[in-house]
Amino acid sequence: MAALIARYEKEELPARYSTRVSYQSYLDNYVRPRWGEVPIANIRAMAVEDWLKRSKLAPKSRGHVRALMSTLFKCAQRWELVASNPMQLVRVKNVSKRLERPSVLTAEEFHKLLLHVREPYRTMVLIAGCLGLRASEIVGLQWRDFDFQKSTLLVQRGVVHGRVDDVKTEYSRDIVPIAPELVKELMQYRSRCYPTEEGWLFANPATGKPYHQEEIQKKHIRRAAKAAAIESQVGWKTFRHSFRSWLDQTDAPIGVPRERMRHASTQTTMNVYGRR
Repeated sequence: MAALIARYEKEELPARYSTRVSYQSYLDNYVRPRWGEVPIANIRAMAVEDWLKRSKLAPKSRGHVRALMSTLFKCAQRWELVASNPMQLVRVKNVSKRLERPSVLTAEEFHKLLLHVREPYRTMVLIAGCLGLRASEIVGLQWRDFDFQKSTLLVQRGVVHGRVDDVKTEYSRDIVPIAPELVKELMQYRSRCYPTEEGWLFANPATGKPYHQEEIQKKHIRRAAKAAAIESQVGWKTFRHSFRSWLDQTDAPIGVPRERMRHASTQTTMNVYGRR
């Protein structure tokens, strides 16, 4: 298995930075330590299933490991190293089950939080709440992505750990409508934001490059939530879950939230970002 992993890392590891880092972490911390010295022909479905069942990983992470091992065996099949893929028989229960109920803000709580966030982070949070964008997409915004005459935004990149990358999926690359009130806020922000040659909305003046979203969540969003006396744990994903909840309150057909959140599947919209 170690040799198979090495070839996969060299030839097949995804190019997208955040995906590559995630896959590498699963390989280094779980798959290689347990299965690296085992001949791939000797790896059995029930042995892998039992190993995953006994692991301390969350059900969703177990599903990711199983999927990654299945990808490894698909490569092995293509390279004519094995005839079958035993991972197709591995079952992981409760993959979509939440260990904790996601935090969802009311509109009132969201506005209270905004009062305690300074710029440029306030505008980041405003975009997160009004458009439901992912944190990586927000810090990756450039002014050329906006068409203010048509009140639209084309989401077309993300920034993770300071690295500019493609959006998460092909369905994430899409045009998003912007309300007139948000357009007004953005135009006001544009007149005072830190300017860069690339036209980043949210560039760190010290580097001229996009901010790291993890530090913003820790130093600004969570502190603002505490100052606003919001008891639940608030982070970037809170705004995306809240956006989905607010869409529910409009009684819009399920196709509308799926399109606005740019999901490939309605199941993702319902299962991951379902009702509170």
